[in-house]
Amino acid sequence: MKATFVARALSHAVAAYACVRTAFTVPLSSRRWLAAVFALGACPAAWADDVLFENVRIFDGKGATSLSAPSNVLVKGNVIARISTDPVEAEGAQRIAGNGRTLMPGLIDAHWHAMLARSTPAESFGDVGFSNLVAGDEATDTLMRGFTTVRDVGGPVFGLKRAIDTGIVEGPRIYPSGAMLTVTSGHGDFRQMTELPRVIGGPFARMEQVGGAIVVDSPDEVRLRVREQLMQGAALIKVTAGGGVSSPHSPLDVTTFTEPELRAAVEIADNWGTYVAAHAFTSHAIRIAIAAGVKCIEHGFLMDEETAKLIADKGIWLSLQPLPELLRQGFAKGSVERAKADEVWPGIGRSYELAKKYKIKTAWGTDVLFSRALAQQQGAILASLKRWYTPAEALSMATGTNAQLLALSGPRNPYPGKLGVVEEGALADLLLVDGNPLENLDLVADADSNFKIIMKDGVIYKNTLAK
Repeated sequence: MKATFVARALSHAVAAYACVRTAFTVPLSSRRWLAAVFALGACPAAWADDVLFENVRIFDGKGATSLSAPSNVLVKGNVIARISTDPVEAEGAQRIAGNGRTLMPGLIDAHWHAMLARSTPAESFGDVGFSNLVAGDEATDTLMRGFTTVRDVGGPVFGLKRAIDTGIVEGPRIYPSGAMLTVTSGHGDFRQMTELPRVIGGPFARMEQVGGAIVVDSPDEVRLRVREQLMQGAALIKVTAGGGVSSPHSPLDVTTFTEPELRAAVEIADNWGTYVAAHAFTSHAIRIAIAAGVKCIEHGFLMDEETAKLIADKGIWLSLQPLPELLRQGFAKGSVERAKADEVWPGIGRSYELAKKYKIKTAWGTDVLFSRALAQQQGAILASLKRWYTPAEALSMATGTNAQLLALSGPRNPYPGKLGVVEEGALADLLLVDGNPLENLDLVADADSNFKIIMKDGVIYKNTLAK
């Protein structure tokens, strides 16, 4: 409790000082700056412990197909304390006039790479200082797009997460997996041929040194590296059970990990009370991962119908991404990566159709890599789900359903509390939307215009109504 209070206080102080510094030329040491914070209406609501949203229509993140009746929502500290259609007494609270706007949970991206979303591959595994600064700036942009939580499935993100949690950088909550585990020539093995042969116990390749990905070629190596990620604070473990598009030496048809290797990862994750998520496109890779005890399949774009039914029967999560065409076109024509992308993309729609047919537990994410322009389309990628889902279904997936997947981290959950829903007792990650996203899902594609307030952990990071 004390650590949470200190982190929130520091976050509040950083937000308030940044606001004052922008508007006034006042030294931090001057006592005038505190008065200026309160006088400036556009500052974050960091100084009010209580915030009352009045006259809002609620999308609760739990599958509702329509908005609530006009309601009032009281936030105390970082928790939603009361929801009522009657007036709420909240002396001293900051009052926000919703005027019939939509109040909904903050968005959750279940397949994100915070350290790799904007940087190029060379930058990601090059200068660590530069890479972290770029990722910090992108984290702030991510939050300002309304994504208050991300599940990071591969990358050296522990330092960025710490900076966000302590208020040094503004960004989303991060559920980290740490370095993705791959095998020699597996997806995520970005080594050059000049770095071969690999000597077990020898020096790390650059991608391993920075914590982006790490090569494991036996069950014992798997156990060691999984424990290292958990030691650093991993909330889940990410393995690459089959070939991938962006890795030049990892054919799509190859099943990379052996079942004993995958079982070793599952064994250690289970010992720590958490789970393993496996990158897998093909039916064979998916089936081996499931046999080994993996609880979530990432992608699955090349699976057959029998494998989709197996996923449903076993209660396995399927983390799907409606990958945009611009991502495919980002791979150079004639390259190995482009050829693999051309093979994978037709399977995206079929995977969604199979997920719906068999009622698979389906999470939503973006999997943006190496492109600031694509990262800026995060909300638009969510809106593209309208090809297969109603707006209510899509928004529920990106809020309450994704939060259920996050809960699989058990005691390794870095943010105990209920996310992804608007209900009493839930953590106060909230968006005030100008319009009804259940009628127009495209509203989430333009956060600048349509998200009037962005709140994370009870702190308002954006408030355009105060201008």
